[in-house]
Amino acid sequence: MRAPGDILLIACYELGHQPLAVAWPAAYLERLGYRPATMDVSVEPFDPERVKRAKLVAISVPMHTALRVGATVAEHVRAINPTCHVSFYGLYASLNAPYLLAEGADSVIGGEVEPPIGELASALESGDLARAPTVFVEGQPAGPHLRRPDLPVPARAQLPALRNYVQLERSGCREPAGYVESSRGCLHRCLHCPIPPVYGGRFFAVPREVVLADIRQQVAAGVTHVTFGDPDFLNGPTHALRVARALHEEFPALTFDFTAKVEHLLRDRAHLAEFAELGCIFIVSAAESLSDEVLANLAKGHTRADIHAALRETRRAGIALRPTWVAFTPWTTLHDYRDILEFIETEGLIDQVDPVQYGLRLLVPPGSLLLDSPAMRPYLGALEPAMFAYRWTHPDPRMDELQTAVSAAVMSGAERGEDVVITYERARTLADDCTGAPQRRVDMARLDPQRARPPHLTEPWFC
Repeated sequence: MRAPGDILLIACYELGHQPLAVAWPAAYLERLGYRPATMDVSVEPFDPERVKRAKLVAISVPMHTALRVGATVAEHVRAINPTCHVSFYGLYASLNAPYLLAEGADSVIGGEVEPPIGELASALESGDLARAPTVFVEGQPAGPHLRRPDLPVPARAQLPALRNYVQLERSGCREPAGYVESSRGCLHRCLHCPIPPVYGGRFFAVPREVVLADIRQQVAAGVTHVTFGDPDFLNGPTHALRVARALHEEFPALTFDFTAKVEHLLRDRAHLAEFAELGCIFIVSAAESLSDEVLANLAKGHTRADIHAALRETRRAGIALRPTWVAFTPWTTLHDYRDILEFIETEGLIDQVDPVQYGLRLLVPPGSLLLDSPAMRPYLGALEPAMFAYRWTHPDPRMDELQTAVSAAVMSGAERGEDVVITYERARTLADDCTGAPQRRVDMARLDPQRARPPHLTEPWFC
């Protein structure tokens, strides 16, 4: 197990970023004396030669899209190297463990994955899987590993170059963008989020020196902007501020963005101006809906009024807010959907909302807290294991039809590189058509290609 390539870590998709969920386990294994190889099938060809050499193939599935890709990757691995041990690890591995094991995976790892991956390598080396109690194998169930790991600096040297990944677009130019995490897990229990079923309201801060060392190596590789990919950067606001201050002290020209809950933006509003001074240029926040009923059914912890307040506070601080939406839920009415579009237009947010958001449909994976929700139960259908989600049906058939039409329009626009204003207008027209409302003319002033668009990342997908 200790020869180069005996262990192969495969990334499938991480929002267009260089895969941290491979870089960290690679560094952890190297510290234990292993010499893992890596592969990222989202940006490089599937390499059968690397698969043939491997005794352990660990497939990273931190999100739903990655899992769907990973299931196909596992089939290819089995066809090429039927005797190797195939493991899935990450957030969506935990949620789908029974199905993955039934479909041919040898093991599944969830939670803080680095120590279990190390245990698995050692157990395979000794030929005794019982020596890996944190690893879920057939006949040896194991829940997610939730002990704080001693994290090394991520090993990025083997990964494809940063130029293959997401970039920051600002002032008409594109710049290399890096990706780090200063914490993992989340304190909150939003019902639709895949994190609470795994982490149960816990989060772990990554040591500041590890975060800074990871930023340092990415700056050396050319990045001028860094995304903090924490589920919520402000889960630990003191830690977040210390990291941001240290980053700015060492790299005063470096900019960054982060994700935070609406309620945290309001709780920590006094710090927003300082985050702007330290280099924060935008914040992603899961607004999800403007309907207080929908927000309550998702247990989001904020209201419609809070979204308006968070927008005011971030603007006052000089930071662009990029709200994300779960545009289609069983409780979202046609009025609610049109209300979201109207809000985006009247608040001047068309350039700050990635068009994919207009068509996003509530995902209910196995283990979701929504499965126990009385509000969800009337609309819930059967689990579709191969899709890694439960089916649900909207009580108004127009909404399911609208979601399908909007998603197709968004996908088509993305493939053509369409201006986000045009895609917005398409979504608005489709929604208006559902009500029989007269079509409105496109505001040509908004289509000015020379308009000052706020900085944004070139990868718009969020699930």
